[in-house]
Amino acid sequence: MAQGKGWHFYGRRLELDQMQRILARERWFFLQISGRRRIGKTALIQQALQARRHDKTLYIQIPDSDAVGVVAACNGYLETFGLPQRVSSLNGLARLIGDLVRQDYVVALDEFQYFHRKQLSDFCSYLQAVVDELSAVSHEVKGGLIVLGSLHAEMTALLEDRDAPLFNRTTDTIELSHLDVASVLDILENYADLAPERLLFLWNLFEGVPKFYRDAYEQGVLDASRHDLLERLFFASSSPLRNEADNWFLRELRGRYDMLLQYLATHPGCSNAEIEGAMATISGPGEVKQVGGYLKVLSERYQMIERRLPIFAKATARSGRYYIKDNFLRAWLGALQKPVSASAFRPMSQLIAQADQQLQIVEGHALEDLAATIYEEHSRLGLGDFALTHRVSGYWDRSDVEIDLVALNEDECRIRFVTCKRNAEKLPGSIASLKAASHRFLSAQKRFAKWQVDYAAIAPEIAEPTRQALQAGGVIAQSLASLIAVYRH
Repeated sequence: MAQGKGWHFYGRRLELDQMQRILARERWFFLQISGRRRIGKTALIQQALQARRHDKTLYIQIPDSDAVGVVAACNGYLETFGLPQRVSSLNGLARLIGDLVRQDYVVALDEFQYFHRKQLSDFCSYLQAVVDELSAVSHEVKGGLIVLGSLHAEMTALLEDRDAPLFNRTTDTIELSHLDVASVLDILENYADLAPERLLFLWNLFEGVPKFYRDAYEQGVLDASRHDLLERLFFASSSPLRNEADNWFLRELRGRYDMLLQYLATHPGCSNAEIEGAMATISGPGEVKQVGGYLKVLSERYQMIERRLPIFAKATARSGRYYIKDNFLRAWLGALQKPVSASAFRPMSQLIAQADQQLQIVEGHALEDLAATIYEEHSRLGLGDFALTHRVSGYWDRSDVEIDLVALNEDECRIRFVTCKRNAEKLPGSIASLKAASHRFLSAQKRFAKWQVDYAAIAPEIAEPTRQALQAGGVIAQSLASLIAVYRH
């Protein structure tokens, strides 16, 4: 790791610009920031406020508690921030927010979704009255309120449902997603190396969650071997990510959700029928009736899973496939959870080797997502050799035609079919099936009959003999190394 380099703020240029514009207005604002836990919501606020040298701030993390617990936590934060005020009720908290905002404070309430709980729901009515008062004199008020939340459905219920007290009250909204690949490459360039195998390894674990990369940086393992990184971040007794999934993903789940997620982690892209079959095998036929409800909660409330349709399919199509959306959760459930839980009973080196072997299997699926993400980013930035006009997607049908990626450029009437393999040596053997699947695709999709057809093969590294074999078969060889290099030019 590069010595003497401190951690920096990475990516988020558009979001940071938006926040700075909000602050620069110097008038009342009510900003909603949403995104998964650890995605960098608080860091974004800190960065924006520091840039404007705004020191009148109050940050409160709302606990998953009752009104008494919330009031106690708020008073603790007031003391920490050196403020003399104290509150004795949820109504008092709402009124205090109004008073502070009138004094040019920026107040941030984190984990705001907990106010959706029945025992705390009165707070939103109290806050509505305060927000309406501030909105009426917005030109006289230079402070603002920021609410941050990590459960999308509950944030939506609090702020966007027509019957909610705070409906239509926010002035601005920011949705934080993962860091883009370009920002992850900036991190690696500063603290590790740009080897494609390292990018895939870290992307499979952390995707674009800045907190996880910082944890690896703080532990000094961003540039370490796979074994050492896994040991320091997951297996040691003081590992920062040892309990991450349970604390921030799984603790709120009940019933059979954990088993369903376990199955999705090891069977990405499975159908509803396959899930029902697996749950029936594990828990008996009676469990099948509950699968639809489980899938809906995991998808809509927690946004842990997604149902993908083949390109051109109607929204009502029954051929959807289910995936865990978050790389960290998928890697944890698919490879790390069981070895980590057994670390008190078996040799650590043996368990780490077992986890790493499973991670390499999971990485095969992560490579498809990473390649699609890079294609999309290249196109958005005007880089690479293929300008997309349609989001890169996989394709499959009931006759077992399956293609890892299908990219469309409607302006130039070009279509590209892509196969992805973690082991490049398997690429030449996959070309015949890729072309056969592509021909069946084109036979079913007549509008592409006169389009230019490309074939491409992607792996982390592609040796020259393999590259030549692919080119001889009319296939573009694209290593992750070459796709990464486009960013740096």
